[in-house]
Amino acid sequence: MSAHNIAVIGGDGIGTEVVEAGVRVLEALATVQPDLSFAFKRFDWGSDYYRRNGRMMPEDGLAQIAGADAIYFGAVGDPNLPDDITLWGLRLAICQGFDQFANVRPTRLLPGLVGPLRPELGQQIDWVIVRENSEGEYAGVGGRAHRGLPIEVGMDVAVFTRTGIERIARFACDLASGRPRKLLTVVTKSNAQRHGMVLWDEVVREVIRDYPDLTVDWMLVDAMTQRMVNKPGSIDTVLATNLHADILSDLAAALGGSLGIGSTANIDPSRHRPSMFEPIHGSAFDIMGKGIANPLGSFWTASLMLEHLGEPQAARTLMNAIEVVTSRREHLSPDLGGSANTAEVTDAIIAALKGDNS
Repeated sequence: MSAHNIAVIGGDGIGTEVVEAGVRVLEALATVQPDLSFAFKRFDWGSDYYRRNGRMMPEDGLAQIAGADAIYFGAVGDPNLPDDITLWGLRLAICQGFDQFANVRPTRLLPGLVGPLRPELGQQIDWVIVRENSEGEYAGVGGRAHRGLPIEVGMDVAVFTRTGIERIARFACDLASGRPRKLLTVVTKSNAQRHGMVLWDEVVREVIRDYPDLTVDWMLVDAMTQRMVNKPGSIDTVLATNLHADILSDLAAALGGSLGIGSTANIDPSRHRPSMFEPIHGSAFDIMGKGIANPLGSFWTASLMLEHLGEPQAARTLMNAIEVVTSRREHLSPDLGGSANTAEVTDAIIAALKGDNS
């Protein structure tokens, strides 16, 4: 039995809390799942590391984690540091450095949870949002000039390449083809952004010709928000740009009950480099150290990581445990209307795992 080597980067705020809870759960899962084993290596990178070293991670940081089977990441962001320093210095440095161009964010209303939508609508939520993760609005191209003067200017240039669009479109089509409904919604804003987004539309249309079994529809990003609220059952797999999917996936998590349950996989489909898995809730400094952070997003993220590592049975076992706990509603964190702390939710998941060896 070989261990899966996992690089653990807690990062900032509640990131360290929920990732360590996730490590506990994975270790417990290994005790009940035959032939499953992990070797965790922790890296103390993040804002505190920046204060000590002037960098969010070492210069050779990517080389240090390149040999991992996967990266388990908590959060990045510190109210006392500029967001562009923290984000570009760690999370985006890893995503772009390892070309993790496919960002996958599933959303379901888990059993027992109550979202803001009417029950008959909330129960229809079963989505996967595929986010282009390497270019678009977050390509990092741009700059500032005439600093401090009345004519000061700042520019960010959204970058869309044929290769970048084609590969994420094909990834989304493959994913949608493997889901029962075979339904793909492509999000755009080409009515207003007439260069990059028009190229996006053209290339995606070229790719979907190779997938005749898919049902494909198109939505402007602003219209997509109301569709998610008013007609959630009409959506299955969603393909969107870096910025659009970032926004829509936060809305999706909120409609699923809380941002605290959101999960993410940052995938390098070539598997030449490790992929990174993170909950989407951010560093949440307002609740850091209080012990009340919701760890379910971290656990759902761990399930995505297990799928990627070729452990589908373990992934299903973990998701089953999550659903058992949410359905009972006895151990829910405050953001889900309960009063359980992080440790109590974690203990409940571990108890459910030990009661389900299937």
